[in-house]
Amino acid sequence: MKHSKLGALEVGRIGLGAMGMSAYYTMGEASETESIKTIHRAIDLGVTLIDTAEVYGPYTNEELVGKALKGKREQVVLATKFGVISHRNGGINALDSNPENIRTAVEGSLRRLQTDYIDLYYQHRVDPNTRIEETVNALAQLVKEGKIRHIGLSEAGAATIQRAHDVHPIAALQSEYSLWARDIEGDILPLLRQLRIGLVPYSPLGRGFFTGHIKSLDQISDNDWRKTNPRFSTENFSKNLQIVQEVEAIADQIDAKPGQVALAWLLAQGNDIVPIPGTKRVERIEENAGADNLELSQAHIEKLNQLAPAAGQRYDEGNMKAIEK
Repeated sequence: MKHSKLGALEVGRIGLGAMGMSAYYTMGEASETESIKTIHRAIDLGVTLIDTAEVYGPYTNEELVGKALKGKREQVVLATKFGVISHRNGGINALDSNPENIRTAVEGSLRRLQTDYIDLYYQHRVDPNTRIEETVNALAQLVKEGKIRHIGLSEAGAATIQRAHDVHPIAALQSEYSLWARDIEGDILPLLRQLRIGLVPYSPLGRGFFTGHIKSLDQISDNDWRKTNPRFSTENFSKNLQIVQEVEAIADQIDAKPGQVALAWLLAQGNDIVPIPGTKRVERIEENAGADNLELSQAHIEKLNQLAPAAGQRYDEGNMKAIEK
C-alpha cells in the first residue's frame, strides 16, 4: 500500500476504524474472533493506522484492539482518543480535557491497549471549559514522558487548531469528510495544509451508505445508532440513496465497488489525507484496501464533486453542538 504523511507520521494511506467492532453499529453483529482477524488482515494488506477511542464501548474497543495487536504492536501506528468521558466525575459522558482528566485517561488507554506508548493521541471533542492551550500543554508533557508520540484533534474549528498548533505541533485532525460531508473544505482544510497537519476522515463511506449494501431502513436494527441520525431518517433516506446510486453508476463503469470509488475520491484530494473506514469483516477490509489501487479519471472526479449535498445534518442537534465550526 502507498503511504501518506500525517504531520511527521508516515502511514498506509488507508487506515482502519475499529469503533464498529464494539459500539454504535449493530447491523451484522460483531464477533471478537472475526474482528481480530480483520485487524490482522488489515496489517497484512499494509494498513498501519488503527484507530480506536476510550469511549467506544466504553473501553471495550481499546481492549479488543490491544488483544489483536499482541505481537504486532510495532507494525502499526496506534491512535486513540480522550475527552468525552469525565473521569474526574465518576466516568460520566461529558466533555473534559482538563489536564487531570487527561492523565487518568491516558493511563487507562495504555493499560487496555497493552502498550507503553500511543502513537497518535486525539482530543475527541473540544472542551469549551478548558483552554486548548492548557490541554495541549498537558499533552506535550505526555510526549516528553514518552507516553504519547503525536498529538491530534478531532472536529476542532480553525481558530482552535491554530491556537493548539502554536503550543505544540499537531500531527492530524480527525473530522468527518466524505462525498457528502465536505464542510471542512472552506477554511479548515486550507489551514491544515498551511500548517502541514494531516487529515484523517472518519465515516468516509457515509456511515456505510456508500458501500452500496444499505438499500432499506429495515436493514438497520432499532438499536443501531444510525437510526437516530438525520441522514438515515425516513424523510431523508430515499434522497440520500439517490446520491449513492450515482456513485454506484461510476463504480459499474470502472469495475469497482461503490465504497472503493468513495475512498478513491478522498485519496485524490491529497497525500495528506488518510481515511479510516470502519469494518468488522475481513472481506470488507480487503475491499476497502483495494481502493489504494483505484485511480479515478478527472471526469469521474468532477462528476463526484457535483453530487447533490446530503439530505439532513451529520448528527442530531445535541451532537452537532460538540462540533466546532
